[in-house]
Amino acid sequence: MNIRAAILCSHLLLALPLFARESTDVIVMRNGDRFTGQVKALYGGVLYVGLPYVVQTLSVDWAKVAHLESTQLFIVKTEDGSVYNGALNSTETPDGRPIEIRIEETPVSGTPEKEVKLNSAQIVDVSQTSEKFLQRFTGGVGVGSIYSKGNETVQYSITGLVAYPRERWAAQAGLSSNLSAASGTSASTRNQLTFEGFHLLPKANYFYGGFDGFLQSAEQGISHQNTLGGGIGRYLKNTNRAVITVLGGLAWQNTDYSPEITPIATQNVTTAMIVTNVKLFTFNKTNLQLNAILLPALSDPGRLYASTNASYYIKITGNLSWNLSFYGNWDTQPPGHLPGSDYGSTSGLSWTFGSSLRTSPTTIQ
Repeated sequence: MNIRAAILCSHLLLALPLFARESTDVIVMRNGDRFTGQVKALYGGVLYVGLPYVVQTLSVDWAKVAHLESTQLFIVKTEDGSVYNGALNSTETPDGRPIEIRIEETPVSGTPEKEVKLNSAQIVDVSQTSEKFLQRFTGGVGVGSIYSKGNETVQYSITGLVAYPRERWAAQAGLSSNLSAASGTSASTRNQLTFEGFHLLPKANYFYGGFDGFLQSAEQGISHQNTLGGGIGRYLKNTNRAVITVLGGLAWQNTDYSPEITPIATQNVTTAMIVTNVKLFTFNKTNLQLNAILLPALSDPGRLYASTNASYYIKITGNLSWNLSFYGNWDTQPPGHLPGSDYGSTSGLSWTFGSSLRTSPTTIQ
């Protein structure tokens, strides 16, 4: 699995040339400054802009933009859960008032092109898309390592994420791999691979989603665990400063334990499922992302599975950030004498491509 993690991350890096486009977008600030470049994304109240003569990506306060025009296709999301797809343009408004954004929606086969007008204060997320399949992908990679000569301890972590966002649905695959080894002890590994997707429902801020996750944990004696789940979710908060979602449904879990540790038969458990995601932002500096899953067992009453991933990002420059992450999974009734938990923390560098600001997987957006 560790080799696979490196291969996935290298594939993400090789995909970079697919995301280049012309620098023809126009941004005018309220103080009169004018830029011509590439609008890359809007996230957490920050408009990210690339200029052909500047190495770093500029971070612009969305509230201070006076005019914006671009022929690039974007996916635009608003506070009420509405989603639009098209090119952006703006109309002038009196000083101090939010600008009005016109979205020239891309027509679907058999439907005419239409224009939608939105107050800029209503827009919480803008991400690039394209009529070309490969240019729609987004994601990132993260790496971290620690070495100590005293007891010859080495630790490393690799994370990778690739996502395919569309107007009303999205799919992603994520990988997280951790290894810890010291002289005279067996190496401890934890590898997690997750596939997930969601689709917005007609009712504002509601969606349905599902995931298929695979886990290997040397600490808990798990050689292979597969968790498959799905349900209905809702955006509890969706603004430029915070996004909070909750999802409830059912899940099924199949677990094989390492036979060299203890001879335990394969376990199949049906569970209820509660998933929460919290994302908090501060302008151009930091963001916090927390994902937690609770799986109360229905076929084994009294047993509870839980897992969490939390990451805190501090921007260094452009698409490069430093991150501090915590991961963990728990089982209140592990079989035999196996440990009921496996958790740890990592730190390192993360780099993103496309419109993504994340490098590590979550479960259900």
